[in-house]
Amino acid sequence: MSTICLYGSASGGIDPAHVELAATVGRRIGERGHDLVYGGGGTSVMGAAEAAARAAGARTTGVMPQALLDLELPPEGLGELVVTGDMRERKAQMDERADAFIVLPGGLGTLEELFEIWVARTIGLHTKPLAVLDCAGHYAGLRQWLDSLVASGFARPVVLDCIRWTEDPEEALDHLERAPRERVSLPSSEIVGSFVDFPTDGLTDAPTDGPGGGAAR
Repeated sequence: MSTICLYGSASGGIDPAHVELAATVGRRIGERGHDLVYGGGGTSVMGAAEAAARAAGARTTGVMPQALLDLELPPEGLGELVVTGDMRERKAQMDERADAFIVLPGGLGTLEELFEIWVARTIGLHTKPLAVLDCAGHYAGLRQWLDSLVASGFARPVVLDCIRWTEDPEEALDHLERAPRERVSLPSSEIVGSFVDFPTDGLTDAPTDGPGGGAAR
């Protein structure tokens, strides 16, 4: 058994298909014998996933900063509520308690969580697998932009190997259960390039003594 961290929307008024997907994912997390840690909300994607996971036998843990707790209540029956001082502590608690991560459709907060845990994976800070469920093309534009980052040299191809994109909940959970826990390790030259590859902006042609004396920098 492992604990899966789920990121997703708490917003109302979204396509019901996203909420239905969340309920399916939560149910399968419980049926597969896993527990769930998530952002603590009782609405939309987050609420549906928690309720379904708990009904299927999962222990559910919600992590919520006090500022949000003053605005919204966690669901009744939640296994454990962890109250944090701020959003950074919230994410740290969720990350620490998780063995794997699954991202469902969401907005800015979900994207922030996705990128933070993904970047940490790509630079070898953890070995936990990550999957994104792209329901109804919700992340299609993001994926196109990410591909362009690799094509233009702003990101290494290996970063895309650290994440699984799928429309199938079973495929996502299979990946979380079976993916090798291998640490990504890039030499510094592979991350930022060799220093000599960067332009000097003409500094090598500048006079060695500036107006104030001393070598130009």
